[in-house]
Amino acid sequence: MSQKSFADLGLSQPVVGALAKNGMQSPFAIQALVIEDVLAGRDVLAKSPTGSGKTIAFGAPVVDMLDPKHRRTAALVLAPTRELVSQIVEEVRPMAESRGIRVASVYGGVGFEKQIKLARAAHMIVATPGRLEDLLARNALSLADVEILVLDEADRMLDMGFRPAVDRLVAKCPEDRQTLFFSATLDGEAGRIASEYTYEAVTHEHKPTESSRGEIEHRFRAVDRDSRLPALVAELNDAELALVFVRTKRGADRLVKRLEGQGIKAVAMHGNKSQNQRERALAAFESGRVNTLVATDVAARGIDVEGVSHVINFDAPDDRESYVHRIGRTGRAGRTGIGITFVEAEQAKDVGRIAAALQLHGEFEGTGFAATTARPHATGGPSRRRRGRSQGQGRGHAGQRSNR
Repeated sequence: MSQKSFADLGLSQPVVGALAKNGMQSPFAIQALVIEDVLAGRDVLAKSPTGSGKTIAFGAPVVDMLDPKHRRTAALVLAPTRELVSQIVEEVRPMAESRGIRVASVYGGVGFEKQIKLARAAHMIVATPGRLEDLLARNALSLADVEILVLDEADRMLDMGFRPAVDRLVAKCPEDRQTLFFSATLDGEAGRIASEYTYEAVTHEHKPTESSRGEIEHRFRAVDRDSRLPALVAELNDAELALVFVRTKRGADRLVKRLEGQGIKAVAMHGNKSQNQRERALAAFESGRVNTLVATDVAARGIDVEGVSHVINFDAPDDRESYVHRIGRTGRAGRTGIGITFVEAEQAKDVGRIAAALQLHGEFEGTGFAATTARPHATGGPSRRRRGRSQGQGRGHAGQRSNR
């Protein structure tokens, strides 16, 4: 059976055309899984790794379901960082413009007035939880007309401590709404809140195939304090576009200066940078004017830069999820990439455990450190469906739900 096209999934011709203009002729796996259910008005839980095309998976059908004639905010997307908000808006906007839908971003670090003006006129708002709460506290916006709520990178919002804010924002949305929940995991707290926020949700999981896992070459390199910088310089000299992860904001700034002393142009991104500074750094990196971006985990969340050839963990990640997120910035959407992790002796046990959990025993053995074993993690989540609507109709009522 041949793969369905975007049109076969039920998307309108304007949206299909906008996707084609941006080089998207056929859906990625996660898009093929969820678009029809979203268009049918069902709540959706989607587990999918970074770089799998989640933004189009929810953005395309949501844009198609909004009515350009209604001057109200009918769709809300919550995301954990400013960078991810900006990238969602950038990816959704061509589709939205094809149908006369207005999309606005809401995030901190910029002035209120212009942001409020654009948000009030938008059919769809993409926001970070903190700034959206600020605008609601000023009575600048209302969520009373939200019909579709999307939580993107929900697991990271929890990791960053946004659970109380997200709870408050969800409570301000109508109970009879459609909720789309996208996360890299549906285990633990992410799974619990997914079931609280949704109603008779359809669950979809996109697992990378063995061939897609092979798109990233994983390397572990033994270093010590004195050899780390020379090792990094050597790797960067072989890289086209490299994203380097460090643990702290000060460490990012310090490493950029040390690299410049070695003749390598680099820029830093972290939480102490203003929004304009972060956007300039990302623009320089995306354009190739600077081929090395040094970032902390939080700052790099949501970065989706085409052509990142290398991701280098200058500071080793704390856990498996951090490793997957970091290395997932390369080898995206079917491309190839290289992920390199520096390992000092005192970190060997923890990094070895991460490698074992990801079945990278052989790659880790090259460090000369003994890898430890780890257990695989389980997945889960609620399932099945609720009453939806047919293509082209207005939003139907889903029935009463408890106030959760």
